[in-house]
Amino acid sequence: MDKKVRRALEKAVGRQNVLTKPADLLLYSYDSSTAEGRPDAVVFPDSTEEVARIVKVCAERGLPFVARGAGTNLSGGSVPLRGGVVIVLSRMNRVLEIDVDDLRAVVQPGLVNLDLQNVLAPHGLQFCPDPASQKVSTVGGNVAENAGGPHCLKYGVTVNHVTGLTVVMPSGEVRSFGGKALDPPGYDLAGVLIGSEGTLGIVTEMVLRLSPLPDDAQTVLAIFDTLEAAGESVSRIIAEGMLPAALEIMDRQTIEAVEASFPSGLPLDVEAVLLIELDGLTESLARQAARCAEICRELKAREVAVGRTPEEREKLWSARRSAFGATARISPAMLVNDATVPRTKIPEVLREIQEIERRHGLRIAKIFHAGDGNLHSNILFERGNPEDFRRAEEATAEIFRACAEAGGTITGEHGVGAEKVKFMSLLYSADDIDAQRKLKSVFDPEGIANPGKVLPEPAEVGSE
Repeated sequence: MDKKVRRALEKAVGRQNVLTKPADLLLYSYDSSTAEGRPDAVVFPDSTEEVARIVKVCAERGLPFVARGAGTNLSGGSVPLRGGVVIVLSRMNRVLEIDVDDLRAVVQPGLVNLDLQNVLAPHGLQFCPDPASQKVSTVGGNVAENAGGPHCLKYGVTVNHVTGLTVVMPSGEVRSFGGKALDPPGYDLAGVLIGSEGTLGIVTEMVLRLSPLPDDAQTVLAIFDTLEAAGESVSRIIAEGMLPAALEIMDRQTIEAVEASFPSGLPLDVEAVLLIELDGLTESLARQAARCAEICRELKAREVAVGRTPEEREKLWSARRSAFGATARISPAMLVNDATVPRTKIPEVLREIQEIERRHGLRIAKIFHAGDGNLHSNILFERGNPEDFRRAEEATAEIFRACAEAGGTITGEHGVGAEKVKFMSLLYSADDIDAQRKLKSVFDPEGIANPGKVLPEPAEVGSE
């Protein structure tokens, strides 16, 4: 990096908070995806004002910048594809305010989701979006990706629970959008920024909408001999008018990984496990749990168990929460896909994914937020084997195409990032993408905010 630029960054945040050594830069050249890109500098701000000073340095010199939290992004969203400055927000991890009466909290982006939940619990409150990675993912990352998680079926995704943002624009200006009010007048620019993956600016404070913790909860676990039967159960349960807090499916590959790493007693000769979480008033839960269990048995579930106490529920949930990490025991390298389809299409698309798996000779560990049709198809491959990776990419393309043709999307919560840019044409015409590009140019006319993400270049549109 140019010495003048480095000195400007050091002046903005202090010399000890700017890294430029090759070994340090290497650590910030990747996230939890397969994408890679080496930054020119890594900077650690501690406040909105420091972020603004860093971004002004970048804006004055046309330097690209990328905001980064825990680095758990699964689509390459926090990788500096075009070099520049990685702005690490992990030190900005404070809860600035908890307003119990108005059911609001103001937090910084580096706050880990589970840490926030633990702070809110003594007040009888929760922040409803709870990604399965909540032990490590940050609230800022959840906002950038508009994350969902197991409970978004009932409670909605992140955008439904954020009412205000403080944002450092790509010019270095600090702007506020929304606030504590639920529906402020004017254009919903906060809604535009949530899910924009850091391509429109850097969120440095968030006003979160809180909800009371439910009175009670029960969990139903059903074991099936086919994935299709588990998927059909999901549609049947919701068709009966019930709205569980979560409906999660794990397939055989995932079950085998979990049992090898964190044994919980699940049988290894089954094709699917369906986890149903019900919450609300205690009086209604027993009836709903019984009906869910009955539906699963009607669809030939081999075994059904109901967890009524916190200890029983935790035992049933433990396998699901450990699933993603446990999959690394089978293969440390995988392409993580999170395409989404209408619920009624789940059995049909599952059959297609299984056929894709057979045709390419791959192993695909499947974990689903099935209630909202979010299908996580984790394609396992051998790192360092170009042919294996090529087959994984081909299978990914076929899965995205199948989901798009079924009326779904190429991402439910992980974002487009760098890995899925080439698939945007499955969903949008060239005119649609151009309209989104014009919106970005309003916020980021110089194109320095996380470039290379979300939107394909004009020459790439229609290439898939």
